[in-house]
Amino acid sequence: MRATRNVQFYIYISYFFTALILIFAIAMGTVQFSRMSQIILAQANSSYALIGNEVASNVKDIYEPVKNQTEILAQSHPITGKDLNERLTHVNYLAKAIISVKSATSAYVGFANGEFFLLRQYAKSNGGQDVFKAPAKTTWIVQSTSMDAGKMVEHLVYLDDRLNEISRQQIPLRNYDPRQRGWYETAMKNASQANVSEPYYFFTTGQIGVTYAQKIVDADAVVGIDIEMPTIHETIRNSNVTPSTRIALIDSKEQLLAWQNGKQPAYRPQIVTKLDGTQGMPTLAEQNAPVLNKIRELDSSAGNSSQTLDAIDKTWATYQGKIQIPGGQNLRILIASPHEELLADIIRMRQQTSLLFLVMLMIGIAVTIYFSRLASNPLKQLNDEASKIARFDFKSPINIQSRIKEIADLSNSMRGMKATIRSFLDIASSLASETNYDKLLARVLKEMSEITEAKSGILYLYQPQDKAMQTVQTYVDHQVLETIAHSISMADETHPVIQACKSRSSICQLQAADLARYFSTLPTTDHATTLIAIPLKDRNNTLVGAIALVIDDADIDPGRQAMAEAVSGAAAVAIENQRLIQEQKALLEAFIQLIASAIDAKSPYTGGHCQRVPVLTKLLAQAACKETEGPFAGFQLSEAEWEELHIAAWLHDCGKVTTPEYIVDKATKLETLYDRIHEIRMRFEVLKRDAQIDYWQALANGGNATELKTQLDANIDKLDSDFAFLAECNEGGEFMAPDKIARIQDIAGRHWLRTLSDRIGISHDEKERKNRTTEPSLPVQEQLLSDKPEHIFTRSPRDTITPDNPWGFKVKVPEHLYNRGEVYNLTVARGTLSEEERYKINEHMIQTIMMLEKLPFPRHLARVPEIAGGHHEKMDGTGYPKRLAAADMSIPARMMAIADIFEALTAADRPYKKGKTLSEAIKIMSFMKKDQHIDAELFALFLKSGAYLEYGKTFMNPEQIDEFDIHAYV
Repeated sequence: MRATRNVQFYIYISYFFTALILIFAIAMGTVQFSRMSQIILAQANSSYALIGNEVASNVKDIYEPVKNQTEILAQSHPITGKDLNERLTHVNYLAKAIISVKSATSAYVGFANGEFFLLRQYAKSNGGQDVFKAPAKTTWIVQSTSMDAGKMVEHLVYLDDRLNEISRQQIPLRNYDPRQRGWYETAMKNASQANVSEPYYFFTTGQIGVTYAQKIVDADAVVGIDIEMPTIHETIRNSNVTPSTRIALIDSKEQLLAWQNGKQPAYRPQIVTKLDGTQGMPTLAEQNAPVLNKIRELDSSAGNSSQTLDAIDKTWATYQGKIQIPGGQNLRILIASPHEELLADIIRMRQQTSLLFLVMLMIGIAVTIYFSRLASNPLKQLNDEASKIARFDFKSPINIQSRIKEIADLSNSMRGMKATIRSFLDIASSLASETNYDKLLARVLKEMSEITEAKSGILYLYQPQDKAMQTVQTYVDHQVLETIAHSISMADETHPVIQACKSRSSICQLQAADLARYFSTLPTTDHATTLIAIPLKDRNNTLVGAIALVIDDADIDPGRQAMAEAVSGAAAVAIENQRLIQEQKALLEAFIQLIASAIDAKSPYTGGHCQRVPVLTKLLAQAACKETEGPFAGFQLSEAEWEELHIAAWLHDCGKVTTPEYIVDKATKLETLYDRIHEIRMRFEVLKRDAQIDYWQALANGGNATELKTQLDANIDKLDSDFAFLAECNEGGEFMAPDKIARIQDIAGRHWLRTLSDRIGISHDEKERKNRTTEPSLPVQEQLLSDKPEHIFTRSPRDTITPDNPWGFKVKVPEHLYNRGEVYNLTVARGTLSEEERYKINEHMIQTIMMLEKLPFPRHLARVPEIAGGHHEKMDGTGYPKRLAAADMSIPARMMAIADIFEALTAADRPYKKGKTLSEAIKIMSFMKKDQHIDAELFALFLKSGAYLEYGKTFMNPEQIDEFDIHAYV
């Protein structure tokens, strides 16, 4: 079966209207043909006055708008500024004036100091194309004479149609002074109104024209607008009634301003020198214009008049009238047309009747098709709008107008549909983009309430562990309010919300008592209301919560209800997503605090450090955010940046999980997993036993008892003294004198006898280290203190930080991983840690950065490694591990450096030291500030804000909180 071919709607309409037009044209042509001659002949003379008035009005329309614009510009100070560039910024005022007046060709301002600024519309200016060699796209030309460096300079500036500068050029200064022009002198003498000048040659283009000029209010300057005489002549020429029509425009001196002499060439106005030496326009009497001169000689005191005259063998319809020129003298308009030409149309009409009917028919058909298209266009536009909706293009609203009711109704329906879909998508997008859980809940309740025009509402969230719906927020008087948590058991099937949760949604009438019973948190009412209860279910149809909306109206708009139900799905998904994000954040927070707590619990030497540093860091950050002046006036942290700082502070020492506990807790120089001073004590015990054995053997061999006893006592005292010295050195101190180092080395030179192998019963690693040397034959003499090869723990490539490492670490890495040599450790100059062990402790910063940079932090947490890893850097660039200077560190990282130091100084739970008082800690930190180890501005803020005291009252012992003058350190 062949498919039916669709025909466009406008073609059907065209068939009908074409027939109507054809019938109408035939009828009208018949009547018009018979009566047209009589009508034109009867109306020729009477209508000529109207024609004359129209021509006069056209001429007047050339002058009056120019005068008005001149007065407006005189009141508005159009061009200000001291030089060309400043004046160019105001050129749009002159441009608007020229554009708004068709007859105006240029507008300008002449200044009392001789400066001149003119804007010319290039296309309007007669002769301008010959004078100006304007570049392409030139629409406007600025002629400027301005003072530059004490002398006058002249420029031409070419502008495009948007008044943007195309180019400019400085031209030789012409002898043009606006103050010497007639228009300027007249305007300065008569400043109260705009004045029109006598015709004169324009300086630049050489065209003849007149100027309206007026003094600018409160300024020593005159604004003027030019009218070129060719513009007036063009108006006269376009006003021809017939081809032989004569028209002349003369002034009060009968000077000829414009003249159209039938088919003769156009009159070119020019200024001539008369016999008396004066200059002016030629008079009409001097021209070969017998008909117009005859009209001129008629009495003009009666005002506008039309009459019939006979001249040069023809009968003429004539008109003369006065034109009141604003701000100038009156003009006279003279018009004459031969009767034979006035009736020529009738003759041509008779000759062209057939053609006219054909033309009318074709025009009628074209007009019919045009209006048919016009009537069908709204349907096509609605079809296009439907296509846009299908493509999810909601950029512009539907604004299709039609006089046809059905089309207008369809347009309104599609407009509402598009607005509804766009509103739904906007709400869904808004809900999906909200990242704050509490704000999301408030937005869901507010959007749903506004959609349904509810006066109040409650948002419930489902608590699966309690099998109940819990209220979280209420909506009253267009505001979302926090509410006391109240639960509704899912087993309470009488409650309207629970009933709705078991279906899609429900609408019911609530009496005042029911409202107070089921929704006690909402305002009470004394009349019945309507309740819409909508369950919130996610994409898996799992119950997330519910919304109860109370509406005063008994009738609910089905469209609003459907919209609310559609939005509820997006709201449920958004709430569920944010809830999952919150739960994931809670899990991450728990892991972070678990790691920090484990680090603090790992060693009593760190105590609660990882838990207290975040608190102090946040106190300092809050103080910076409150600053309204000074270096931190513009410092603010977003919600994401607060989260970033929080995580960084809790994880700032996470690298300590890699630091051996025995190094962190190392209290003596020889301590590793145990204190090796016990081994040395046993060697001294062996030497003391050897001395006693030697004493008894010598005594048994007949030696002198007294001498032997004296020698024994001396040896025992020496051994006791040396061990006591070594034990004292083992405890560490602030300084190791050279004589003490020499004594340790001297003690190390003594020997003791080992008879048992030291390579059995040991670990594989220790055996590998001992096998670096050949095992000596037993028994063997051992040094009392020794630095053996097996005491050296070699550093593997994995533990080496190269200078070109990807993290930017700038640290001096010791050659060995550990050196447990006894002499080496006992001679440590300061404290108990060797160079290798101190590096190992400092290495926790390196491990912190490496661990954190391996974590896939989201973009808003990307700076966590930088903030957490910078608290051991110094402002002068001598810190570790990257030797960053202050400029290389973020403000939060510098804050954490202060918090880390202050906590370490004041901590009272360290077994190896007593917590310092506030004054002691601040004094120490003031030296660090002076040495550029900490940020001076942040340290001052730390003191002025009182953050140190707020922290101290929470975490320090009362006896540590003493008074001191902070002004001594600020």
